[in-house]
Amino acid sequence: MTVRDDLQVALTEAMKAQDSTAVGALRSALAAIANAEAVPITIVPAAGAIEAAVGLGAAEAERLLLTDDEQREVVEFEINERLSAITDYETHGRSDASEKLKHEVATLQAVLADEG
Repeated sequence: MTVRDDLQVALTEAMKAQDSTAVGALRSALAAIANAEAVPITIVPAAGAIEAAVGLGAAEAERLLLTDDEQREVVEFEINERLSAITDYETHGRSDASEKLKHEVATLQAVLADEG
């Protein structure tokens, strides 16, 4: 199973447990992977742009496929962003927000630990 598969399984479990914080973190990580797989936007010249795409699906492009290691890197980046935010929240006395982020970090780390 890939990291994405493990995130999906964990998401289902979190939804069944009605753990909204974990659900949010898992959906965010899945979205980050999907965004990383998006096709880069290329700049199309203004003249002739409409004429270039003719027919159904003419503008379709295949999405990138991240390897399992690349998916892991995306999730690790998500974890690191949250860890940085935790420090900021605690510095400013926002323990409620930092506790939520700590739960999100623990959720994502558990998925990576189970996967690895």
